[in-house]
Amino acid sequence: MAGHDDHGNTPAAWTGVIIMIAASIVGGYFMVAGQPFVGLGAWVGLSAVGVAAGLVMRAMGLGKKPETLPAQRTAPAAERTAEPAPAPAPAPAAAAGN
Repeated sequence: MAGHDDHGNTPAAWTGVIIMIAASIVGGYFMVAGQPFVGLGAWVGLSAVGVAAGLVMRAMGLGKKPETLPAQRTAPAAERTAEPAPAPAPAPAAAAGN
């Protein structure tokens, strides 16, 4: 997508991703240690904590700001609020019977 270069680099995104990477490491350790159900539970639980942390931080204003539509970014404010043009008048009917 043209003009999109931030890739979500925000404190909320980084915090959520770092917590989820830690969740994968902890879950992987328990898998290798022979406790797969504990590993799965740790991975799922810590991943949920990462998602929740990212969402809370975004709600606090530390996430990505909402984008405007491309038409709204390029059109002046007067054009965005103008009323639509009226529909063209119908063409006159052709004369019958000549």
